[in-house]
Amino acid sequence: MDQPRLAKKPYERELHRLQAELVDMQGWVQASGARIVVIFEGRDAAGKGSTIKRVAEYLNPRVTRIVALPAPTERERGQWYFQRYVPHLPAAGEIVLMDRSWYNRAGVEHVMGYCTNVEYHRFLHQAPIFERLLVEDGIILLKYWFSVSPDEQERRFRSRAQDPMRRWKLSPNDVLSITRWEDYSRAKDTMFVHTDIPEAPWFEVPSVDKRRSRINMITHLLSRIPYGEVEPEPVEIPTRPESRGYERPPRNLENYVPDAAAGLEG
Repeated sequence: MDQPRLAKKPYERELHRLQAELVDMQGWVQASGARIVVIFEGRDAAGKGSTIKRVAEYLNPRVTRIVALPAPTERERGQWYFQRYVPHLPAAGEIVLMDRSWYNRAGVEHVMGYCTNVEYHRFLHQAPIFERLLVEDGIILLKYWFSVSPDEQERRFRSRAQDPMRRWKLSPNDVLSITRWEDYSRAKDTMFVHTDIPEAPWFEVPSVDKRRSRINMITHLLSRIPYGEVEPEPVEIPTRPESRGYERPPRNLENYVPDAAAGLEG
C-alpha cells in the first residue's frame, strides 16, 4: 500500500496530542483497574520498536510495562508454551506492551525450524483458546501487525548495518528474513486464518511511512479503549521549612564526576 510521507510538523503536533491522550488513558486504567495487553508483531524492521517507544514515552513505567522476552531458556523450553508469558500479563491498573509475543511460534520459530510441526499446529489450535480466556477474564487484548514492503525492509536493514548506534538491532534471523520473505508471508497468512478471532482480531498497520503508521496505530489504540476523563488528585507543593542548623560537609571530601560538559562551552 503506497503511503505519502507525512510531513514532520503535523506529525509532531498530532503525536504530542495523542501522547497526552495516552496519559489520560493511563489515568483511567489506574482508576478503573483495567488490564490492557497490546501486542506488536510484524516484519523485521517494520517499525514496531519505534512505535512502542512513542506510545510509552510519557507513561509511568510502573503502570505501563514493555515486555520483550529473550530466547527461552532450557527450562522454559520444557514448559507449556504460553507459561513463560503468563507472569508478564497485567494486574489491575496495568498496561503491558509486548514487543513480539507468543506469536513468535507462528512466525520465526516455524519459518526457521525452531519448533516442530506438532508444536506449531498445537499453537495454532491453542492460541485462540488462550486469548479467549484472557478476554473472558476482562483483559483488553489488542493485536497489531506492522507490514512493510520488501524494498523498504532491505533499505532499513542496510541503514542499520551502517549505523553503529543501531547495528545491535540486526540479528542473524533479521538478515535471513530477506531470503525467506515468502515463507514469512505464508506463515503470517496462516496465522491470521487461525488467530484472527472476534474476541481478539488482528489490526494491520502499513508502515512504509513510520510517521504515518505511528499516528494511525496510536489513534486506533485509543479508539479501542473505553476510557474516560479522570480528574487527577491535586498536588500541593509544601513550603520549605527554615533551616535547623544543618551544615554540608566540605565538598573536597566528596567524589564528583569530572565536568566533561565544560569542554563544550564556547
